[in-house]
Amino acid sequence: MVKTSVATATASDRRVLQFGALGLAIVVLAGFVNAARAEDQKIIVSHGISTFGDLKYGPDFTPAYVNVNAPKGGEISEWAFGSFDSMNPYSVKGSAAAGSSFPYESILTGTADEIGASYCLMCKTIEYPQDRSWVIFHLRDDVKFSDGSPMTADDVIFSYNIFATKGLSDFRTIFNAEIEKAEALDPLTVKFTFKPGIPTRDLPASVGGLPIISKADYEANKRDLEESSLKPFLGTGPYVLDRLVAGQTVVYKRNPKYWGENLPINKGQNNFDTVRYEYFADPNAAFEGFKGGTYTFRQENSSKSWATQYDFPLVQSGAIKKVELPNGQKANGQAFVFNLRRDKFKDPRVREAIGLMFNFEWSNKTLFYGLYARINSIWENSYLAASGPPSPDEVAVLKPLVDAGLEPASILTDPPIKAPVSGEGQLDRKNLRKASALLDAAGWKPGPNGRRVNDKGEVLSVSFLNDNSAFDRVITPFVENLKALGIDASLTDVDSAQFDQRTSPPSFDFDIITANARAGMEPGDDIKQFYSSSTANNSVYNVMGLASPAVDKLADVVAAAKSKDQMITDTRALDRVLLAERFWIPQWYKNTYTLAYYDIYGHPDPLPPYALGELSFWWYDADKAAKLKAAGVLH
Repeated sequence: MVKTSVATATASDRRVLQFGALGLAIVVLAGFVNAARAEDQKIIVSHGISTFGDLKYGPDFTPAYVNVNAPKGGEISEWAFGSFDSMNPYSVKGSAAAGSSFPYESILTGTADEIGASYCLMCKTIEYPQDRSWVIFHLRDDVKFSDGSPMTADDVIFSYNIFATKGLSDFRTIFNAEIEKAEALDPLTVKFTFKPGIPTRDLPASVGGLPIISKADYEANKRDLEESSLKPFLGTGPYVLDRLVAGQTVVYKRNPKYWGENLPINKGQNNFDTVRYEYFADPNAAFEGFKGGTYTFRQENSSKSWATQYDFPLVQSGAIKKVELPNGQKANGQAFVFNLRRDKFKDPRVREAIGLMFNFEWSNKTLFYGLYARINSIWENSYLAASGPPSPDEVAVLKPLVDAGLEPASILTDPPIKAPVSGEGQLDRKNLRKASALLDAAGWKPGPNGRRVNDKGEVLSVSFLNDNSAFDRVITPFVENLKALGIDASLTDVDSAQFDQRTSPPSFDFDIITANARAGMEPGDDIKQFYSSSTANNSVYNVMGLASPAVDKLADVVAAAKSKDQMITDTRALDRVLLAERFWIPQWYKNTYTLAYYDIYGHPDPLPPYALGELSFWWYDADKAAKLKAAGVLH
């Protein structure tokens, strides 16, 4: 059971800015010296940029994994959880609709078969010095907003200034500390200059990943990036809003006049005429809706459903395909996450004791049909995960933290902290005794009625805030185990709107929630957005409120890594430090996509390693659809 997916994301997941440096993208060295420039450094002019090494693709490329002959047409439809009341994905106000970032593009884009590479989409070339202290984007002259108006350097600078002053505060906190100046050198040339004394490795790609919106539309319609609105901003993307029923349905249509339709980098992509999301307040209702044809594509996140409920006639006849496809992405970091802002969770022994009471082994066998593996790293299912005692190179990275008194000496010799292993019974007695000793040491002793109390007589209470009833069967046994430990534990079910409000700044009104510990495969400034002290009280990503001097220092080290080998070493060291913070109780993952969909779609085979891409490079098969319609399967 995975709590969130593309179609069933929580508020913080739906609000992720699609900045190139935080997702697939970040770009490469391939260029030549421009002797006319006055700088002493070599100036690189290229069609892209990468964090380390060379780009996989040359100029004017088409990604190797797409079907360049994929037909255009048809619809793909998925489900989303809860409700929505906004088409603004960049505000903490309201609940943004699934797909609400579709209308927006950035100057650079990435591919699904590379890590750390970004390529020109809305630019012809990117120009930067070897130290990456500034970057110039030479924009294409044919980029159009969806209303046909031209996109120029003024729109880029306007977009930067808006995001730097409004919207998600954690984003502007990081960007304002890094960018010294953004300027339009002419109508098709933009330059970003970065502040001295900070790591610049990722910054050209970061600013190249900024969503671009129309200045004229924003000002003429008196829009506000910080406000919830059902009217989207004007963007340049291949899809635009078609129609919506607030809280129930949202449909995007392919723009037939999309400016980038014939670019080589876009071949075989953006294939559907429409993309539709149907909202359901309950996962069981969503499943029944799929069986009835209300929507046609489903990523199954319930192991129970996957194992027991796909035996209905449409699956048996083959009208609905039930498949598992390989997933090469890093595990999503799904976990129970503590609200570290609360005094009762300040002592790591309390957090460790609570974590001991979650029995993954019993849950996996009894509830999940053995389909999952345990998450034990922020970078689980990747080469960045720390394992075993630290290497000499990792020790060199960690020792300054020990010398400064920020980490115990044991971090230089011990394996990283892993999730506890439990026995076959729901309540593991060995872990119960260990947890009891930890709470005793932390000053939470059993009171007269067996409840844990501190020296002030306060009861240790823990409430799980949950907006997905399918998760009740996972949380309820956990609550029972915590009660056996003497903790006043409870489960509070709320609707998605309440969940969004209580888990977003400034309220952060929760004890424990299920969320995702985020991280990229070439971490840089994204780490600061997710885990920095500067975002502890204003971030939908740093929802746990982590504020650790050791993490802050290592985040700077990781962002400054000059080579991929050094980045790997630094990240593994950071993984150890993050795990030692015990801000989470890691849950589970699987390295496959579990999919069910009406047999009307095609996809590249094999898929690229780092994306499922059903909304990007899958396509609609009209012949198959006609057969299902003739059979009365599709409406």
